[in-house]
Amino acid sequence: MRLSSLLALLRPALPLILGLSLGCSLSLLRVSWIQGEGEDPCVEAVGEQGGPQNPDSRARLDQTDEDFKPRIVPYYRDPNKPYKKVLRTRYIQTELGSRERLLVAVLTSRATLSTLAVAVNRTVAHHFPRLLYFTGQRGARAPAGMQVVSHGDERPAWLMSETLRHLHTHFGADYDWFFIMQDDTYVQAPRLAALAGHLSINQDLYLGRAEEFIGAGEQARYCHGGFGYLLSRSLLLRLRPHLDGCRGDILSARPDEWLGRCLIDSLGVGCVSQHQGQQYRSFELAKNRDPEKEGSSAFLSAFAVHPVSEGTLMYRLHKRFSALELERAYSEIEQLQAQIRNLTVLTPEGEAGLSWPVGLPAPFTPHSRFEVLGWDYFTEQHTFSCADGAPKCPLQGASRADVGDALETALEQLNRRYQPRLRFQKQRLLNGYRRFDPARGMEYTLDLLLECVTQRGHRRALARRVSLLRPLSRVEILPMPYVTEATRVQLVLPLLVAEAAAAPAFLEAFAANVLEPREHALLTLLLVYGPREGGRGAPDPFLGVKAAAAELERRYPGTRLAWFAVRAEAPSQVRLMDIVSKKHPVDTLFFLTTVWTRPGPEVLNRCRMNAISGWQAFFPVHFQEFNPALSPQRSPPGPPGAGPDPPSPPGADPSRGSPTGGRFDRQASAEGCFYNADYLAARARLAGELAGQEEEEALEGLEVMDVFLRFSGLHLFRAVEPGLVQKFSLRDCSPRLSEELYHRCRLSNLEGLGGRAQLAMALFEQEQANST
Repeated sequence: MRLSSLLALLRPALPLILGLSLGCSLSLLRVSWIQGEGEDPCVEAVGEQGGPQNPDSRARLDQTDEDFKPRIVPYYRDPNKPYKKVLRTRYIQTELGSRERLLVAVLTSRATLSTLAVAVNRTVAHHFPRLLYFTGQRGARAPAGMQVVSHGDERPAWLMSETLRHLHTHFGADYDWFFIMQDDTYVQAPRLAALAGHLSINQDLYLGRAEEFIGAGEQARYCHGGFGYLLSRSLLLRLRPHLDGCRGDILSARPDEWLGRCLIDSLGVGCVSQHQGQQYRSFELAKNRDPEKEGSSAFLSAFAVHPVSEGTLMYRLHKRFSALELERAYSEIEQLQAQIRNLTVLTPEGEAGLSWPVGLPAPFTPHSRFEVLGWDYFTEQHTFSCADGAPKCPLQGASRADVGDALETALEQLNRRYQPRLRFQKQRLLNGYRRFDPARGMEYTLDLLLECVTQRGHRRALARRVSLLRPLSRVEILPMPYVTEATRVQLVLPLLVAEAAAAPAFLEAFAANVLEPREHALLTLLLVYGPREGGRGAPDPFLGVKAAAAELERRYPGTRLAWFAVRAEAPSQVRLMDIVSKKHPVDTLFFLTTVWTRPGPEVLNRCRMNAISGWQAFFPVHFQEFNPALSPQRSPPGPPGAGPDPPSPPGADPSRGSPTGGRFDRQASAEGCFYNADYLAARARLAGELAGQEEEEALEGLEVMDVFLRFSGLHLFRAVEPGLVQKFSLRDCSPRLSEELYHRCRLSNLEGLGGRAQLAMALFEQEQANST
């Protein structure tokens, strides 16, 4: 009884007692294990073999461990050395030394350059980073859009040797793989690119359709040139010193056999058809065989098809393989959509979280009324959202083609879904809406009036609403010519007599923003005198401008501010630019500016990057401040705890700290960046199309941007430039300007007075003052 009562008292505390006992026991065991390990057994073994262990050896080991600790080295720049601006490469790939994956070389001839080679270029050129054509014809004329290399000798071995030498010299450091093919070969470009992406580059590989030499062993094989073959970069580098010896020692009428013997004799490398689990599959096309009827597994999985006797057969093969790739893509999309539907049931949202179309992002969800994406209304003839602000404008160009394609797609999808029971015919579009969703693409909502025809021939008019989505496809980088930030910019400032008073402020800003940081830029002043100004005995209106320019040259040694004096009754921007253009080289990068502009380093860099010789001219849109008499001044920031700052006036650019607010003046086009060669080409075309009195009248109503827009094939790039901030000023709208330019000038002055809120407040105050 006494023991049972004691157990009854201890039973609630029994788990605690057992836990403490088990914890203490495990702790004691762990301490015994740690004490039993002793010193490092490796150190003890070294001490036993080499005699008594030296205490200094353990110290050296500790010192070695300390050497691996990172150290922070502070940056130090010698103040006595001049600062040198570091020029970085345009792409990180260039700085890291990365290489492109695949280069394709096509061997062609005089007879097939304009036929089969052109067909190859049209079918596969857009899939590869670089596609070159090599021919033995001397002075071959390259078709449009093709890069042809002429060797001047049509002997097969010589052509192959010079081709490999050219690839090694010009592209050996830029590409990992080189694919060599003939122009009578059709290549399935996506499969070939995927094959090159799966192979390791750090090996000597000669991959293609392996063929045996006549009378040679099974190990000595070459790759058949008709089906193409891959050469690794490392193999090309090793082969380069042996090309001259192979060309003199090996005689062969076929270039592929010559290359195979050269690789085997000099490097011991033979052709293989399979490597690292990747097999090079090819198909030999029989004569007069129809690609549309070919359905064998060897054909459907082939990387290359040979021989292709004519260009039309090349296009038919491309059509067939493109259809196969499209069917495979649609099949994969359907499988992925089915998987998404199955997995959506397991998500917290369930089927309600499934977006349409399946697999694409859900529509953008606005968080405030300022983020709501608006719909544009349109019909088959007009759109009701115009760029110029008009309420209605004709639907034309790419916009009309886009709407037509959406209507055709909607009708096609309806017939595909309901045929053969129903067949639909479009009568007209009742209403059309579209908007661009940056997360999805272009969305359409169409109200269609359809004529429905049944299988028995009954007809009925139906009105149905359909929704369509043109999703965003894969983003691709457009190829653009290379530009650099090291190009010198030549600023050109035309100055009228009325603008002479504002010129010293421009020169001071030029000194602070360009000369002080030592930007690679020069300035040319074009002083425009009137017919009766600056003559004999009359004061020079630009005397202060010349003195300010001389002062800058004195303050900044080595700086040269050139100026030219021009006398004109009605100065035209094009005529003034003609004078400056003749005094500079053709490779000069001009930055046409105004006296109210304040260009800085960021603006000059964007000028260098956006103006591309022979490709693009750049005309930035400056930020124009409002009239300070109508727009209230911003109050400076108050002390801490004084409350929030007042809201910015509408149209202001907070990033530039404009005190009165403003807007980007789309009507003005006085600033521009372009190369002299491009301007001369456009000017010559203008002179060729307009001659005599017609040209003189046209120059009165044209600006430089209009010359590029109408008489040049360059891309014209217009974009807002937050670095160009101009104080408020009223432009002098000459009546000699054309009607369009005069309207733009007047509209710029009116829109620059102030925002709608400021103008409304000014009118309200004026009415209040008049009423009292």
